[in-house]
Formats: sequence, C-alpha cells, structure tokens
Amino acid sequence: MRRSQSLLTLILLAAASLVHGSASGQTPPAAPAGEDPAQGDEVRITVGGELRSQYRLAFPATRSALPAAMSGAAEAIDSTLRQDLLASRAFAIQGPQALAAVELTGDRGRDFELYRSLANEILLEIDVVSEEGQVVLEGRVFDLASGDSLLGKRYRGEAAVARRMAHSLADEIVLLFTGRRGLGLTTIAFYSDRQAPNVIKEIYLMDADGQNQRAITAHKTVSLSPAWSPTGDAIAYTSFFSGRPGVYLVDLVSGRKNPLVTEGTFNASPSFSPDGRQIAFARSLPGGNIEIFVADRAGGGLRRLTNAGGIDTNPTWSPTGRQIAFTSDRGGSPQIYVMDPEGTEIQRVSRTGRYNDGAAWSPDGDRIAYAQRAGIERFDIVVVDVVTGESRQLTAGPGSHETPTFSPDGLKIAFAAKYGSGVGATQIYVMDDDGSNVRRLTGDGSNFSPSWSGYVP
Repeated sequence: MRRSQSLLTLILLAAASLVHGSASGQTPPAAPAGEDPAQGDEVRITVGGELRSQYRLAFPATRSALPAAMSGAAEAIDSTLRQDLLASRAFAIQGPQALAAVELTGDRGRDFELYRSLANEILLEIDVVSEEGQVVLEGRVFDLASGDSLLGKRYRGEAAVARRMAHSLADEIVLLFTGRRGLGLTTIAFYSDRQAPNVIKEIYLMDADGQNQRAITAHKTVSLSPAWSPTGDAIAYTSFFSGRPGVYLVDLVSGRKNPLVTEGTFNASPSFSPDGRQIAFARSLPGGNIEIFVADRAGGGLRRLTNAGGIDTNPTWSPTGRQIAFTSDRGGSPQIYVMDPEGTEIQRVSRTGRYNDGAAWSPDGDRIAYAQRAGIERFDIVVVDVVTGESRQLTAGPGSHETPTFSPDGLKIAFAAKYGSGVGATQIYVMDDDGSNVRRLTGDGSNFSPSWSGYVP
C-alpha cells in the first residue's frame, strides 16, 4: 500500500477485506517478489489460520487532571484501555516506556513525525479531568501520516463507572479499525464455590477481562450451568434450590429468580434459542435415561426431541437456530451430535477421541468447540469445522480443560481448567481461538462453566 493513502481509507479497506475474506475463504495475494510484507501501512499477521490486520498504535501516558481522591479512576481508565486494545489483537501498541524518547515540541505536525519515526501509524491521546465531581474521559485517535482526526469521544460519569467508560471507548476504537465491536462491554457468567468451598455454588458474572466479579444468585445451595439469553437480560441455570436439579431463570434487570422447569427428578443444562423464545435442556425419564427437551421461556409447551434410550445431554442451540448440538452416548461413548429443532436429521460431529462433551458454537456457526478426554481425569479443548469435519486441539500439557465458550466476535474462547487438586484448583481462563495467549481470569475459590454473553444493544 502507498504511504500517500489516508489511514481512514486503509481502515475501510481492511474492514471490508475481513468481511469478504471470511465469507469467501480467500486470502489476499502475496507481496510482490523482493517486497517485505511487513513494510507499508499495515502489518499483516496470521492468527488462528486467518489473515488479519494489526495497526501500529502510539499510546502515551494518560494525561490526568483529577484530584488525588479520584486518581484511581485515571489509573483504571488507562489500564483498562490498554488491556482491551491488546486483547482485540488489532494493535501493536507502543506505550509510555517505548515512547520515552519522544520529546514533544507542541507543534502537531512535528510531534506526529516524531511518533511516526518510531514506526507508528496511529496516535491515541487520553485526557481525564473532573467536572462537577464527576470523571470526564476524552479520547482522540489520529492518523499520523495525514494528521486527520479519526475518532473523538467524550464520556462523563461517576468514578465508579470509570472502567466502563474505558471499555466503551476501546470498543469504539476496535470497531473503527476492524469493523467488529470490541469485547469490553461483554460479560462472562460462571459458577463458583468461593462462598463455601465444595458446599455452596452460586452463579456469578464478571467483565470479559476478569474484573468486577459479583454473585447474581444467593440460593445457598448448588447452582450450575449458566446460559445467556440472546438479549443479555436474563440467564437460565440449573439449581438444586428445591432439593433436586431444576431449570431456573434470573432476570438481570430486576434480580427476580423464577423456576422454569422443576417437575421430575432431573432438569439441567439449559440453552436459549437465538430468538430467546425457547429453552432446550436435559431431562431424566422414569426409566433413568436422559433426553433433550424444549420448553418455551415460561416453562410451558414441553416437547421431547431425542429418544435414544441412553443419555442425551448438554444441548446448545446454533446461532442460526436451525441446529442443536448435544452430547450423546448412543454410539457407546459420549460424542458430539447435531440435530434440527424437531429432533431429526441427527448427525455425529466429533470424529476423534473416545469421550467428547460440552459443545459450544462459534458465533458464525461454522465451528464447535468441546472438551475431549485426553487421559484419566484429563480433558483438552478441541474445535471442529462443522462443514469439513476437520478438528484441531487447542490445549495441551498438564491439567484438565473443559466447558469452552466463544466470545461474541469468535476470536477468543473462555474455559475452565483444573491444575492440581483441592480448593481453588479449577479456574476460568481465556485464550485466542488458536489456543495462544492463555490468561487466567479468576482466582477466588474454584470456578467453573463459563458462558460468554453476546453483544448487548
């Protein structure tokens, strides 16, 4: 690409190429002979088998004029922005330490040239000030080649929402450069025994970066398997609140908790349909076998989908609503299958491994992640291409890795991993969708079964 091109033009082209490239499966042509593909206006990197753009971003220290009593808000904004932008995989960031050699002159053109001399393309400037006792965050993004302003945003709120303001700005920046929203305002549900290890398990929420962990149930019993509604306003889950496992619903706006399906001896593992009108779940029958059922959001309209005479469990609806993935031992050992919403057109998806469980669809519906047994009490995360049937193992080494869930952009997978034994052995981690960049999100008690929310309007 030519240096004379506006970076805004390059952003639009990059966003378009990501959309069209993912739809067609094509990759851009190789660089001409003798030309370093790392030279020019973009660095092209391969992540997860797909070609993506990474922009070189200068992000100097946040300028804060907050009073001492509010200084923590500026620190939270700065660290949250840097973490969100790095996590997006869209930017190679030079921070304050790398930019220490830049001696600003006060002349915009000259200063931009200084940033460019360190191979940067974009500048992000952050100012945090106080107005009437509230925090004001101002963020500006500049094209260093042309001097054009690419983005300007202003947020105002109490110090307690400083991180949320930073998440909002980061998401806007990611959207500008990639055409997809960032993950800063998404949420991960999970369950934890931190209140009483191995005794009480409650449903919790946390931000996508692991911050702001809080309980949303207080049943003082065992509650498991959270599943988001498509609109992000409710979570279905399994609880022993009545003495045996039933499916419940918590309204995240009102906090109200209602039983959905509690009749019988076992109702568990709920999953919302993409339109939010139905919930698939596993239910035991008098003979002892477990089958997949569907009910409406009020718990009525019960329909049975499977009839295998064994164990069919852990249903999860595809993003299109045209398929449901589930675990079944109908072939002799637990494997991943898919069926249509009427319980027909059943096909086996997992083709490797003797024991596979816990299917999770990617947001575009072309991949399913699940846990595959790798030894005694050991599992690894595997992803299978639904069309080709090709599978890829993402985790390895010691420990057990289970219950994967995709981020709403499909670029990350959260999962539970157990290393060792005892209290706190199982924690929630997140990794890129190729298995790289693993990072722990939880640490208090033992934590299980993450479920990543979709994008909230």
